[in-house]
Amino acid sequence: MSEIDKTVESGGSCLIHAPTGLGKTAASLAPAIEYALAHDKIVFFLTSRHTQHKIAIDTIREIKEKHGVKVVVSDIIGKQGLCGMKGVESLRSREFADYCRTVREEGSCDFYKQTRSKNSLSPKGQELAARIKNDGPFHAEEVKSECVEKGLCPYEVLMNVSEHANVIVADYYYVFNTSILNLFLGKIGRGLDDCILIIDEGHNLGGRIRELSTSRLTDFVLSRAIKEAEKLEMDTGVLLELGRFLESERLDPGKEVLVKRHALMDVLKKFGEYDDIIELLSDAAEEIKLKKKRSMLASVAAFLAAWKGGDEGFTRILSSKQGKKGYKILSYRCMDPSLYTREIIEGAHASVLMSGTLVPLEMYQDILGFGDDARLLEFDSPFPTENRLNLIIPKTTTRYAKRTDEQFMSIAGICAGITNAIPGNIAIFFPSYLIRDRVLASFQRLSEKTIFSEVSGMQKEEKQEMIESFKSYKKAGAVLTGVASGSFGEGIDLPGDLLKGVVIVGLPLQVPDLETKQLIEYYDLKFSKGWDYGYVLPAITKSLQNAGRCIRSEDDKGIIIFLEERFAWDQYRRCFPKDWKIEVSLDFQNRIRNFLSF
Repeated sequence: MSEIDKTVESGGSCLIHAPTGLGKTAASLAPAIEYALAHDKIVFFLTSRHTQHKIAIDTIREIKEKHGVKVVVSDIIGKQGLCGMKGVESLRSREFADYCRTVREEGSCDFYKQTRSKNSLSPKGQELAARIKNDGPFHAEEVKSECVEKGLCPYEVLMNVSEHANVIVADYYYVFNTSILNLFLGKIGRGLDDCILIIDEGHNLGGRIRELSTSRLTDFVLSRAIKEAEKLEMDTGVLLELGRFLESERLDPGKEVLVKRHALMDVLKKFGEYDDIIELLSDAAEEIKLKKKRSMLASVAAFLAAWKGGDEGFTRILSSKQGKKGYKILSYRCMDPSLYTREIIEGAHASVLMSGTLVPLEMYQDILGFGDDARLLEFDSPFPTENRLNLIIPKTTTRYAKRTDEQFMSIAGICAGITNAIPGNIAIFFPSYLIRDRVLASFQRLSEKTIFSEVSGMQKEEKQEMIESFKSYKKAGAVLTGVASGSFGEGIDLPGDLLKGVVIVGLPLQVPDLETKQLIEYYDLKFSKGWDYGYVLPAITKSLQNAGRCIRSEDDKGIIIFLEERFAWDQYRRCFPKDWKIEVSLDFQNRIRNFLSF
């Protein structure tokens, strides 16, 4: 709290590695809110997970109740997530934005009509907004439920609350998408220099910005766009030429090539000026949207507009994906999130980036564009070290060159030995579903416990149902198997006696595809650390996030095992947090037995 207070007071920035249980949410919000109230600033608590929204809202509620201070809070999730209109959940974000604008302008959204009265909220909307300001904070889902019940637009109500808010809890893109930020600040009458940014789960920020700033065009979208154009009886020449461009490289499934910016723009010259083509497609898309919510012509126009962007910090790739039918993807991919984050971090009054896995801090300082004067702070875990066994077993590997049936059987045998020896629930995380399933073929015969397996593409309800079933086995013990970058690798909290151990199998390195190679080359040129920043350290972060599912409070006792020989190598072992007492041992059964008897 003292360190964050110094940062906010000085108007600087800091990056904080603070392990689970230290109280990051309360420690950051308390001094930030105190300063904001005294100096007419606004606190943005930014996070990518809805569960963290709830934690932030609950924390502010307790601060407000304990100290009797008046704090106005607006909890905003994506506009699409707040919308009460049926069917909008299937739209892409850009499609939803176009749809929302259209129904508002046409006067066909009853929620909006009942919420807005000319340039202000309707009386019913004002009444609800006043209650949120006075009696809140309320979670966004609570506000949405009440608004939909009363026929009001949750977004419009929360925007009114935001105009008077001391704290806004929101997703990253409300601040780090420049267009959304400028629109949002304009609506609430604030400048960026009025904002104190608290960026939670900061290890996710770079990846999210890269994804938000990447544009893609597929042959599937093109084929749908051609059908739309035919219905409008418009010339399909541009779309057919784009299709020929995607097919110009005879790529086998799984192959990819780099593409030059001018290569695409040159083949469209015969159809007129590039910007005129974009405008023509956009106008046609508007006609399609008069009859249905989404238009593929709009997607093509948006991609062509993005393709005009510069080359610095981006790469352009044409790929042919695996599958029964296979499909082509042309993408304009962002490699450097600092192109978007640096200016915002520098422009804000103060910025705090924090996470339980923000190591090494220097990497995040570099790739997110924090200045040289940013303060780097690393805290030890508050939990008793004797309650945790961190063990590397350097006996197996998932290295591509050594992936054999014998290797997978050995991994299965060790995993079964571990999970059978530890009473209670255990989670095992693998680098990929393919490796997981190869190991499971043998593990299922050896495990004495019920096995739950994450499936790619599971719906939210399915995930929750599986987790609840898994929890119910806490006495008998069960095994949850998933992948390092999957939903369960970071997005679940199983405190207390619900999870007794975690096994991380292998090192979850990115597939060494063209984008990864480009990223390594880019960070090599920029920081002389391409291998670390573009390949190794992101995999270590995923592994640490997986490990963090286990110990969630000072009373928890658990075993964390890294089953991979590379974790014992110096270049990988040095990446673990300083306060972790990592042991390396092949005699894991005796080590586990001794720990459990303590």
